[in-house]
Order: sequence, then C-alpha cells, then structure tokens
Amino acid sequence: MKLQDYDFTIKHIPGKTNTKADILSRKDQVNTREDNKDVQLLKDKMWTRKTTAKVTMLGRKIVTEEGDIIKKIRRNNTREKEVVQALEKNNGLAWEEDRVVYMEGRVYVPNNKKLREEILREHHDPADVGHPGQHRMMELLKGTYWWPGLKEDVKKYVQGCFRCQQNKVQHQKKAGELHPLKIPQGLWQEISSILSDLYQSQTRWMR
Repeated sequence: MKLQDYDFTIKHIPGKTNTKADILSRKDQVNTREDNKDVQLLKDKMWTRKTTAKVTMLGRKIVTEEGDIIKKIRRNNTREKEVVQALEKNNGLAWEEDRVVYMEGRVYVPNNKKLREEILREHHDPADVGHPGQHRMMELLKGTYWWPGLKEDVKKYVQGCFRCQQNKVQHQKKAGELHPLKIPQGLWQEISSILSDLYQSQTRWMR
C-alpha cells in the first residue's frame, strides 16, 4: 500500500546483465557441504622438517639429535674459559664423554656462530615450532642445549625475526586522544613561553 504513493516502473533485468544482484535474487538454499572437499589449505611440505630427529643415548643423558648438530659439536674442540674451569673442578656438574661436553646434563654448544644460529633457527623458524617468543623458545632450548649467553642470544634472535615483528600483537595500552590548544580569536589573547634553566655566560644570562 505504501508504494501507491510513488510513480515507478517495474523492469526485469536478465541474470547476465544484473551485475549487482540484491539479496532477493540469491538462492536461499545452497549446499556448502562439498565446497571444501579435497581442498588442503596447509600443504604437507609446511610441516616437513629439513632435519630428521633421532633419539640417542649420549653419556648419562638421552638427547634428541637433530640432524648432524651433535656431529658438528663433536668436530668442534673449542672450549670457553667458563667451561674449562667447570671441567677442572670435577664436581659432577660438568663432564665430557665421546667429545661432547655436558653442563648440568645439557649439551654444551661450542663458541661457533653458525652452529649456534642453526640451533636457534631449528627451535624458532619451522612451522611446527610456530615462531615462539623469548620465554617459550628458552624453554625449548634449555632442556637440551647450553652455552654462555644463551638467554641473550635467544632474545636477540626473536627480536630480529622479521615475521615475529610483522605479526606481533601489541599489548600496550592504546594512546589517548590528542587535545590541541584552542585557537585564539584575536591577537595577544593567549601568551605562553617555554623556559628552561638559565645559566650565566661571561657577558649575559642565556638559556
């Protein structure tokens, strides 16, 4: 009845030319059960690690040997001063077996930048690890590996990860609204100055 107040013309638009279909022209019953059949969003290769995990018994501790990391540790005979002193004390906290040094039951990683970066990368970058934060990554590492400055290296690695910084969730409180100064309606209505501590020069006071 409301339409009687208007002059209008009803015109049919074929489906091919009706580019802007409204909700009344859409099907009310659509079967979506088979839409995503046999569609895999996350490919298998995303979950495939380049290294093969192998559980082995090394000395007094069972560790997970990731690829050839343990082999690289065996080939590296460098020992830092802190490690050498711990071995000399012979108090049971540090020992060496099969060319692998253990510090309180954890595998000591020699001072080799590439080797340590490889271990950090294996505990952060893979899809099944999920780019953990500093605390979670530290938990993953400290159960097996140890070296001086491990915590600081983990912190730097996470802070330097491009994907983490790109997708990082901000937990800080949102900034408040700006409150600009009122615009004066005429000259000399508002006068302000910013002064800091004054100091005396040889000739006059300056700021």
